[in-house]
Order: sequence, then C-alpha cells, then structure tokens
Amino acid sequence: MSARLRRRDALITLASSFAALAGAGCARGGKDGEASLWFAYGGTNREVLLSLVNRFNAEQTTYRIKAIYQGDYFEALAKLRTAIAARTAPALTHVVGEVVPYLAQAGTLLPIDETHHVTGDVVPALGQTGCFVRGGERPIVCAPFNRSTPIAYYNRAIFDELGLHPPTTWSELESVARAATVRANDGTVTRHGFACPIDWWFWVALVGQAGGTVVEDDGTPSLGGEAGVRALEFWQRLVHEERTMKPPPGRDYNAWQATNTDFLAGRVAMIWTSTAFLKYLETNAKFPVGAAPLPGDVRRSVPTGGTMFVVPAASSEHERPAARAFLQWMMQPRQANEWATRTGYLPVSQKGLAELEASGYYREHPNDRVALDQLKDAFAWPWAPTLFRIQREAVQPRLEEAVLARRDARATLDEARRAAGEP
Repeated sequence: MSARLRRRDALITLASSFAALAGAGCARGGKDGEASLWFAYGGTNREVLLSLVNRFNAEQTTYRIKAIYQGDYFEALAKLRTAIAARTAPALTHVVGEVVPYLAQAGTLLPIDETHHVTGDVVPALGQTGCFVRGGERPIVCAPFNRSTPIAYYNRAIFDELGLHPPTTWSELESVARAATVRANDGTVTRHGFACPIDWWFWVALVGQAGGTVVEDDGTPSLGGEAGVRALEFWQRLVHEERTMKPPPGRDYNAWQATNTDFLAGRVAMIWTSTAFLKYLETNAKFPVGAAPLPGDVRRSVPTGGTMFVVPAASSEHERPAARAFLQWMMQPRQANEWATRTGYLPVSQKGLAELEASGYYREHPNDRVALDQLKDAFAWPWAPTLFRIQREAVQPRLEEAVLARRDARATLDEARRAAGEP
C-alpha cells in the first residue's frame, strides 16, 4: 500500500469500535424531523450553544435538534472519521477549518445551498470564500460557526502600574515582557511577562508576521522558509535567554487552559490565546482585562481559526431537513450575534455585525472589537487537502521539543518539511 493510501486510510480509520460510536450518540433511526448535532466544547461555550439549541427546539414544532458533546476538536474529529467510515455520521457537525479541504476532496461533505440563505450573509473573511484561497471557486461545503483570531490579553492593573502599553512589534514585545517579569533575589521568576501555548496556530501567526507562509497557494509545505526559522527562534529566545515567556505544560488544549490559568492567577502579565476565551477571562479575572491585536514584525498577520459547520454525506437523509433548518436559523443575525457576544467568537453575519455597530455594542465592549479589527490582517489558508496532516503530523509534534528543549530551529523545520512533503 502506498504512503498516500495509508495516510488516507489513517484519516478515516475506525478510531473506536462501532459500539463506542453508537454510545457517542449517533442518531440513526431517529424520529422524523429530528437531527443530531455533534459539538466540541465545554464550559461557557457549551452552555451558550445548548441554550441556543433549546430555543430553536422551543420556537417551532417541526424540527428538533439533539446536541451531543464529543470532546475537544480533535476527539470529535476522530469520532467523525469513524462515523464517515461506518456511514453513520451525524446530520450536522463542526470541524476545524484546516481539515475542510481534505474532507471535501474525499467527497465526504454535502454542498451547503446558498439559495437558502445559509452562507449568503456571511462576513467574507470568515466563510469558505474568504477563508481559503479561491474558496469561492469551489462548491460551498462549509459555513462559519465559532470563528476566531488569536489576540493578546493583558493585565491592565500590572500594565498601568508599570506604565506599559500593549506591544505593536516583536521588539516591543520583548521589552514589555522583560519589564513585566518579576524575579526573586535568587533569580527565580515569580511572574512572567508573557505566555503563549506552543501551538501551530500561534506559530503560524509568527511566521506570517515574519513575512512567510507555512503552505504555499499550490499546497507546497514551505513552512515559512527563513520566516519559519525566525518564528521558532523568537520563542526560544524569550523562553531561554530572556526567561520572560512562561512555557506552558501540556499539549493541545491542555496547554491553552494552563496559559489561561496562569494569567488569571497573576503568574503572567500578558498572554496570547483565542478570542474564544474573551468572556471567560473577563468574567473570572480579579483584575481588569485588556485585549490587543498581535504585534507585527515585517508586517501584521494573523490566521483565522475555529470551526466550520459541515453536513456529512454519510449522514441519514431523513435527518437533513432538520439539520438544514437549524443551520439556517443559527446563521441569522439574532443567533449569530448572541453566540458572538456571549462567547467572544467573531460575529459571522454581515447584517448582525451592522446591528452590533449601530447599537453601540463595540463602544461599550472594546475588547470584543479587537479580533474584528484584526480581520484586515488575516490571510487566506490554501485550499490544500494536506493542510491538516501538515499541521497535526509534521509541525505540531515538533514545535514543543524545538522550543522547550531548544532544538535547532532550522533542523527541526527541515525535518518537518520532509515529513510534510512525503510522497
């Protein structure tokens, strides 16, 4: 079997037994007008989504949505792969944007009909048309759901005390992190000036800021070239030489949560994370929280992130009308705005965004405005079926070792490039 076929099989292989899949909530044989929605968050975001599902079910009697929690993004994706292989997929789910090109090429997604106003009102940078290079030239197979950009959060009390301002360049970031770091007499750091998960998403932001791109428009995994090396070395310098960046423990979203916890506990003055945590941080912090755009180097650059709604082709046909009705309802301005303002994710409806602007919402909630303003610096991902594999198999596993163990950045990326480009 070729390496290409092995990778294809690995992406849709059975990640658990069929019995486990059934226990996960697959809704085959459900009642007419009922559809399953698989989702992948906990905490406040889960509560907000479930409240919207309950309202949809209460506002009409034709359809009913059963929302089923499937773990974090990657756990949910593993279960979806299982369901696709077994042809028992949910009627509606959401997946990380980077995996959409692969799923589309594999023929596992149904087109989403724009004539039913599912994606006709979408903020351009957040939907398939603007999120991917030439995304509008292809059948629309995804609709934006929880869309985000990375942003900086800072402890306003610390910054005010020290007379600091959010950094706008890498050089300023180094200076601000140094000024906000506190050391004991023995040199032990008791408060770091900066923290950031060692994660693909934030590294991609650094690569873009350094003038590079990780995957070229034709799908070639350049991994930023010299810009990729500079991005890794920048993190290494902050962690090891400056000792102003706190290296978070754990991987994937465990590292993200550790970063949030350190910030809320006052152990870090400034962090990079997602807009998804805006309301959580504002609600739980015992100090005023500020939000700011990411700094730039040769330019400003941020990736968009989060997930897209998709309709699996392996779902039950009789569930699809309910799924489509719910999707249309969620994309309407009222629901899109409620989701955004109660979580921190970006509003995906253009009409809804105009309503928020007109109401003065952003004047009253300037932190919510940051990610929206950053969209002008967002780039379009390549429509590359290998994009998700490059992220999860080639780059992500090597980032933590490169930064924490200070492995040679160039050698690390050369190895990752070979892994990404394996025929």
